[in-house]
Amino acid sequence: MNEPTFVIPLWADLLGVGLGGLQGALFASGFRGQRRLDLLGVAIIGIMVGMGGGLIRDLLLNVLPASLQSNWYLLTATGAALVGMLLAGVFQRLNAAIIALDAVVIGLFGAFGTSKALTLGLPVVPAVFVGVCAAVGGGVLRDILVGLPVAIMHVGSLYAVAAGGGCVVLAALQQLGAPPSAAAIAGIAVTTVVRLLAVIFDLSLPEQRMLYRRKVAVETSAIPIVKPPTETE
Repeated sequence: MNEPTFVIPLWADLLGVGLGGLQGALFASGFRGQRRLDLLGVAIIGIMVGMGGGLIRDLLLNVLPASLQSNWYLLTATGAALVGMLLAGVFQRLNAAIIALDAVVIGLFGAFGTSKALTLGLPVVPAVFVGVCAAVGGGVLRDILVGLPVAIMHVGSLYAVAAGGGCVVLAALQQLGAPPSAAAIAGIAVTTVVRLLAVIFDLSLPEQRMLYRRKVAVETSAIPIVKPPTETE
């Protein structure tokens, strides 16, 4: 029996790769670390952000990576990275546009990953997991390459949560019989909106040690405090 195949439209996949490459290069161009990045370093960061999500998606699904089946993926990621590098000064003044671009990239890779996983027969929960990994994979590779703490592991704007929300909406709509394209658009929109709202209103998940302190406070509140007697008593 032949396995079901899923074909992401080439133009849509290249759109995600190009936007990711552009966003990665813009991040790398503005990076200020102990060691400065040269032109090759900026280009590599852009390429990894553009192609990383798709590579992680296909590796998890145990299929031949789509980015290795066409010349256009690497060419698109490289070209977008070069554009981002050359126009970094212009784009850096458009901070809102960069944030929106980042949100759309997360939504695209999350939608593609979840849709492909569902079509290949994965249950809903693993399919959502694949979509989230695809959405955040490029950012994780970026942080590792530049030696930064991985963003999704630390307190900050809802990054993986936004991707997860969009992937869940997409999977739910497909299970209810919605066309894959309509479900994908809805998933991308949810991810983008959640991510932008998190940035605008500075929303994030609670810090782990804050939860721990609250738990300790609740557990110890019922313990009576015994004061030692004073000398006058």
